[in-house]
Amino acid sequence: MDHQKHPAESLLYKSKSAWYNVDNTLMSSVISFNESYKLFLNQAKTERETAVQITQLAQENGFAPINSVNKLQPGSKVMLNYRDKAVMLAVIGANPIDQGCNIIGSHTDAPRLDLKPNPLYEDQNLAMLKTHYYGGIKKYQWLGMPLALHGVICFKNGSSVNIMIGEESNDPVFTITDLLPHLAKEQMGKKMSEAISGEGLNIVVGGIPINEDEKLKNPVKLAVLDKLNQQFGITEEDFISAEFEVVPAWPARDVGLDSSMVGSYGQDDRVCVYTSLKALLDINTPTFTSVAMFMDKEEIGSSGNTGMAARTFENFMAELIARILPGYSELALRRCLATSKALSADVTAGLDPNYESVMEKMNASRLGYGVSITKYTGSRGKVHANDAHAEFLGYIRHLLNQNNIPWQTGELGKVDEGGGGTIAYLMAVYGMDVLDCGVPILGMHSPFEVASKVDIFSAYRAYKAFFLSQ
Repeated sequence: MDHQKHPAESLLYKSKSAWYNVDNTLMSSVISFNESYKLFLNQAKTERETAVQITQLAQENGFAPINSVNKLQPGSKVMLNYRDKAVMLAVIGANPIDQGCNIIGSHTDAPRLDLKPNPLYEDQNLAMLKTHYYGGIKKYQWLGMPLALHGVICFKNGSSVNIMIGEESNDPVFTITDLLPHLAKEQMGKKMSEAISGEGLNIVVGGIPINEDEKLKNPVKLAVLDKLNQQFGITEEDFISAEFEVVPAWPARDVGLDSSMVGSYGQDDRVCVYTSLKALLDINTPTFTSVAMFMDKEEIGSSGNTGMAARTFENFMAELIARILPGYSELALRRCLATSKALSADVTAGLDPNYESVMEKMNASRLGYGVSITKYTGSRGKVHANDAHAEFLGYIRHLLNQNNIPWQTGELGKVDEGGGGTIAYLMAVYGMDVLDCGVPILGMHSPFEVASKVDIFSAYRAYKAFFLSQ
């Protein structure tokens, strides 16, 4: 006998895969959007490259540097690229700016390996580079894989050169070797966190000695330096004023026989960077001024002058107000920030069938169920969480439902399992309402993170609806 639906069943909260509502027309949009997204990922493997891509796309869509504009009016589009690491964009709305803005914040940096200031040495006739890991990584994941070198060197005369080695098919790649299992009895008896030390993440970069004098000390190191000097004009001292990042050498790829997912390095948080960027580029004159900020240093606490903890964002907002209102007022800035609505656009953990035990299934985000809204992040007692107010959650729920955008809710794992934070609590300092809203991914902080294409497209739609909300 068929189950007769009880009236009370309509009261249940039910979530389902967003794929069930994807028809042929929508599928075409999902696929097209993600193809562009993969190209973006391949061109934005560092925070500098991400800032460059954001700036170029903004310029192509009519955004002008804010310092080149004296007066702003509804529909004006301006941007600030701060030190090629943090970028802020704004589309001026019809309402007075001191009534608040719609703001979305994401971050441009990703976990990686950085070269030390004095990195190059020789050992056992191999040239090696010393690294210092950046952000929360599992060190063992970076062994035995092809790596690329991205960075910039600033010379003492003030000039600089960008370097990228390992991305082209005819480029050499680099690697951190792993210990063969035949001799790894001691290593494999250690905890995973201790099997490889931070000081053990050294990269192989050369093996041929310089062909001059067999009595030379460190001839392979000298050969590498000589090659770098011939190609880029580098001396060893120049490493001190350089920023080199070591990242996986593979491109973004489709994942699954059905190509339903994107696999790539750096999707935390460039998936939210790209979706919020595209959302802003696709609007003209919103009701409220729409602001997208793409901040650096989130993975190490949002520190430094390009991180959310700095006053860079606040300064940008002050510049907007100075160009919109007849006379600049600090009070107008405070009113604008305090009455603004904001989304902290950052990824969350998806429920992984291989690691279900760390998640509480009733409150876990799933791949393919749409964009995820997260009331709080933090760790073990909501430490460093924003913990959004119920009123704002209700507002965002209504907005997403009104626009038929697939969404879900979740938290970052079981209460005592660990946790993590976003820039939400730093945005909330200004008094604005803030909610975490982003894409669930598998393998967060690994060299190959996985996200669902339908969730990525849902995030774009959610961010666009938020920018246009009244």
